[in-house]
Amino acid sequence: MTTAAPRPAVDRRDTLHRRIRWIVAATIAYNLIEAIVAITAGTIASSSALIGFGLDSTIEVLSAAAVAWQFTRRDPERWEKGTLRVIAVAFFALAAYVTATSVIALVGRADVQHSTIGMVLTALSVVIMPFLSLTERRAGRELGSATAVADSRQTLLCTYLSAAVLIGLVLNSMLGWWWADAVAGLVIAAFAIREGIEAWRGDACATSAGMLLEQEHNDHGDEHRD
Repeated sequence: MTTAAPRPAVDRRDTLHRRIRWIVAATIAYNLIEAIVAITAGTIASSSALIGFGLDSTIEVLSAAAVAWQFTRRDPERWEKGTLRVIAVAFFALAAYVTATSVIALVGRADVQHSTIGMVLTALSVVIMPFLSLTERRAGRELGSATAVADSRQTLLCTYLSAAVLIGLVLNSMLGWWWADAVAGLVIAAFAIREGIEAWRGDACATSAGMLLEQEHNDHGDEHRD
């Protein structure tokens, strides 16, 4: 029989809650900038991987915005399933788009241009995302919040996605492996399908929306128990 870890004092819990909210806000802000830069750079370089990377960041931002809207409703739980379904459809649409453009690029041997901005952006993401993930994971573990820890894992997963796109861009630029960009795009498509399936099933840890929903429910449960 395991003994539950003692819960932090009220003041410390408030501090950790604020810290997690700031981390999530910073992650959303970075994803918004990342989306704009990646889509623009991807369009200029004809890179399906960069465009898909930017679109994925856009969906992550929109999912959080959807939750913000949801919790302005009088009965937010009523909108939970619908919100997650909308997010799931967005991920499926992203997967279909990126898959189609990647396959077309492979068949047509698309000429993907060198993108310094794209490489710098994805390299920054590889550095920044693990830092945000580690900070949130530590706060979540101290707070005893499974959703914050799950959110930190989601952020870490985005690091791997950034690395895949970066590798594709570097291989294309340095070695002339034109197909590497399209392969990186297919990695993004697989990631999007996974996220879409989990959101459709209502997995509360699948998206930032689900995580915020579950966190809200846990907070209400704590209030009732107190």
